[in-house]
Formats: sequence, C-alpha cells, structure tokens
Amino acid sequence: MKTYLLISFFTLFSLAAQAQLPDPGFVIDNTTAIVITDPQNDFLSTEGVTWGLVGESVKANGTVDNLETLFKLAKENGIPLFISPHYYYEHDHNWKFEGALEAAMHGMGMFDRGDQLNKEGFEGSGADWLDQYKKYISQDYVTVSSPHKVFGPEQNDLSLQLRKQKIDKVILAGMSGNLCVESHLRELLEDGFEVAVVGDATASAILPGLDGNQAAQTNFRFVSSHVFKTSEVEGAIKKAKADGTLKE
Repeated sequence: MKTYLLISFFTLFSLAAQAQLPDPGFVIDNTTAIVITDPQNDFLSTEGVTWGLVGESVKANGTVDNLETLFKLAKENGIPLFISPHYYYEHDHNWKFEGALEAAMHGMGMFDRGDQLNKEGFEGSGADWLDQYKKYISQDYVTVSSPHKVFGPEQNDLSLQLRKQKIDKVILAGMSGNLCVESHLRELLEDGFEVAVVGDATASAILPGLDGNQAAQTNFRFVSSHVFKTSEVEGAIKKAKADGTLKE
C-alpha cells in the first residue's frame, strides 16, 4: 500500500509540475535561422544503417516530410538555413574510448568517409544527404558547418557561423532527437542563443525499455523556449511577417 501511494504521489506531482511549466514562447524575426542536424541517409533512408533503430520513430513523427517542409519554408521566406552534419573519417576510428552510442555508430560504419578531402564513394553513401533534400541544401542561403563528432556542436563551427551572420535565434530540428538535437539545443542555449525545437521534425532510436523519442520530447519541453509542431511553424512565420518582426 505504501509503495502504491508513493508511486501515485509522484505521478500526480509530475503531472502537476508539467501543467505549471511555463512556455516562454518564440517570436521569429530577422535574427532567426533554421538549424538542421544530420539530414543524412544513415538516419533517414530506409537503407540507412540505423533504420532498424529509428525507423519506427521517423515514420510515427513524419520526420522526413516535416524536415522537407522546414527546408521549403526557409527557401520561401528567406530564412537562413544551417546544416550541422555528422561525419566520421578514418582517423576517428582510432579513438581509444567511446560512449555506448559512439561505439554502436562506429561499429556499424555510420556516417563513414575516407577523410576531409576525399569524397570518393560519398555520393549516395550513408553520410550523404537524403536525396530529396539535396536541392534545398545546395543553395546560397544555406551554410553547412564543419561536422560535429560526438553529439553536440562544441567541436564544430556552427556557433561561429551563426554569429557571423548575426543570428540570435534558432529553430532546431533534425536527427536524432535525444542525442544530436538535444545536445545542440543545450550547447546553443549555453552559448547565448534563443532556441525553439520542432518536435515532430526529429526522431530517435526506440529499443526495448529505451524510448529515445519520449526522452527527447520531454527534455525539449523542459529546456527550449518553445516546442513547435511543423504545422505551426508556417503560421508563426506568417504572424511574424504580419507583425513586422520578420521583414522581407
């Protein structure tokens, strides 16, 4: 009985805390960019090496189409777009220790490339962009940062590229939710950016007893300024234009 009451108490407490959690909101303006992590085959293609882990979440969230919607909105509304990719070069396989997911990624050859200057075999590989995104990424308003190496952008030049374009606000999406997206969210916040996440333009691995997507969505709500649905982003852009915060 005591155990049951204790569980019930904490369940009620969690529900009450969530109900009282503020939503600071996010206003799109001319200092806003869209940042997408890892829009690559190994995560988003049915032939990708992680599809057996993330495919269920990708399909449930509509991630592939929702990311394409963000690409289109960036193009149609002149919003700067930044890509933070994940590549592993040959020398990265000489690392002497790894976390659990690092070991898994290296073991399955995820995002593998020869080296920084070698693109042999890159086209159509797991490290390449998903085909339907290529026409958006190869545009002059798109900045592709140097690759992140574990999960967050601490070791790449994403923040520098954002700052150099006078970006203060980030709409964040991509793969995978509880790893690279969440790590980018936390680091960008610590670096002084205002960040919103598009929750259904992400997805995560789901394993027995380990639901990465649920963990990600919970932490997005706790940490970011706002969690959008993809369908809400277009409305937020229209409102920003009507209010004059986003100017042509």
